[in-house]
Amino acid sequence: MTRGVALPPDDDDDAVPTYHARAYMRQLRGWLSYAFASEAFVVVSVTLFLPICLEQFARDNGYFEPERTQRCTAISESNTGIVVMDEARCVVKLGWMWIDSASFSLYVNSTSVALQALTVISMGGIADHPPHRKKLLLGFAALGSISAMLFLVLPSSSPMWPLIALLGMCAYVSFGASIVALNAYLPALARASQEVVAQRLALFRLVHSQDAGPPPHADADDAPLLAPDAAAAQAAHDAALSGVTARLSAQGVAYGYAAGITMLLLALLPVRALGGSTAALRLAVGLSGVWWALFSLPAAAWLPGAAKGARAEEEEEEVREWRAGREVVRAWVRLGGMLRWREVARLRNTFTYLGAWFLLSDCFSTITNTAILFAKTSLHMPASALIVVAVLSPIAGIAGSLFWAGLQRRLGWTTLRTLVVLVVLASLLPLYGCLGLLPAFRSGRLPGGLTTPVEMYVFAVYWGFVYGAFAGYSRAMYAEFIPPGEEARWFGLFSITDKSSSFIGPLIVGIISDATGNIRWAFIFLTAMIWLAVPVLMSVDVERGREDARTYSYHTTR
Repeated sequence: MTRGVALPPDDDDDAVPTYHARAYMRQLRGWLSYAFASEAFVVVSVTLFLPICLEQFARDNGYFEPERTQRCTAISESNTGIVVMDEARCVVKLGWMWIDSASFSLYVNSTSVALQALTVISMGGIADHPPHRKKLLLGFAALGSISAMLFLVLPSSSPMWPLIALLGMCAYVSFGASIVALNAYLPALARASQEVVAQRLALFRLVHSQDAGPPPHADADDAPLLAPDAAAAQAAHDAALSGVTARLSAQGVAYGYAAGITMLLLALLPVRALGGSTAALRLAVGLSGVWWALFSLPAAAWLPGAAKGARAEEEEEEVREWRAGREVVRAWVRLGGMLRWREVARLRNTFTYLGAWFLLSDCFSTITNTAILFAKTSLHMPASALIVVAVLSPIAGIAGSLFWAGLQRRLGWTTLRTLVVLVVLASLLPLYGCLGLLPAFRSGRLPGGLTTPVEMYVFAVYWGFVYGAFAGYSRAMYAEFIPPGEEARWFGLFSITDKSSSFIGPLIVGIISDATGNIRWAFIFLTAMIWLAVPVLMSVDVERGREDARTYSYHTTR
């Protein structure tokens, strides 16, 4: 075999790489259809309606400070409108504690993502088992969509209203777990694309031609001259794989945003008709659950499940020896092994990237939730205006994804450099919000500082334009750092940092809001966290990280 060049792990030395167009397109449609189904729940509920619905449930059952005798809202008999006294702070009693109504939403979010972390770690080994990956995805899709739909039957006037927190947590955890299973398809889907298979076939032929040896009368010193050709073929294969992975990731983001925009426009009609009431918010969350369930059906039909033929016989033997409980225990044992210093050192760049994304994902998720709550509680924007904000952001996200991809090609930037630029631009948003703490901006003597609803619309466009591109680039880059055959396990870690790690941000923001009575102070914390991630992100060596992942093999011995 040519020194320094090996075939990608999908092929052994005798299997000729082959592109199967029909099977590939079927799997691609299934993958995109679930992104279309589930991301609508994120855009509509997680990003917009779920936080404010939880806050409104708490407000409907809360009292104004400091007397705690007057109800925060007066709900009309028709439940089509809410009269809110915005000047006073609203608190609700849960057990023996009184908490801010906005903090209730943040604490539910914090608990949800902590539970999501436990779930995705436990399911990593199961999702890496091909016969069970699809079942796991569809099982969590069913649980999440049903939990969202149950919002339709639980009013805030019910004495059982705290159960809304449990439903929200089930939906959030189920979404995150199903996305881990979905992301596990991405590396194999990219490797099966026509462009990558063509490059792998060229590499296959070159490697095997070199295995035949030099011509009989060739000088031994001339033998290594073929190595540069093999290295060039390997580089072309890696470039094609990187490009296809980024493109598929961006397509998933675009499909998700398109679904979110459509669902938001559909939700706008009932929300406006019901006057932005609690019932309207419940309806929006419930409808997103219906959408999630409905468009998961094509994914159930098209995503690959158990294999067929000879491979199916091998998998059937594995299934007979497979136990879910044992796999959960193994997942936690394996996580401990993966996090040992020796394994971290072998995949240093993968873990460095995860460290940066731990901070960034926490910040970005918290900024989204904090901005919506801030717009509702501090800028007093009605639900219909918040829908407009939520529509503007994904539309800008689609535009941003296209713009930044073109700008990167035109300027010749690496993906890492593009990510760093996007992070710096994202940090300007909470920094701008901090201006509102200054007396000149707070009193209105100077314009700006995120003190008016108009600025919130600009905020949404700017944020979507930056974050839409960053979401696609970040997932695609991480996919290149994953050891082959362990996609779900490593995407589980990515989910912990991408979604599940974000319990820290909402928790701290909730504490800040409780301590100060003003959620705006949280913008200082968010700005600092983003800037902490920049030097970590810049230290990632992409080429070395890709090669380390390709050659990685987990050692079970200590």
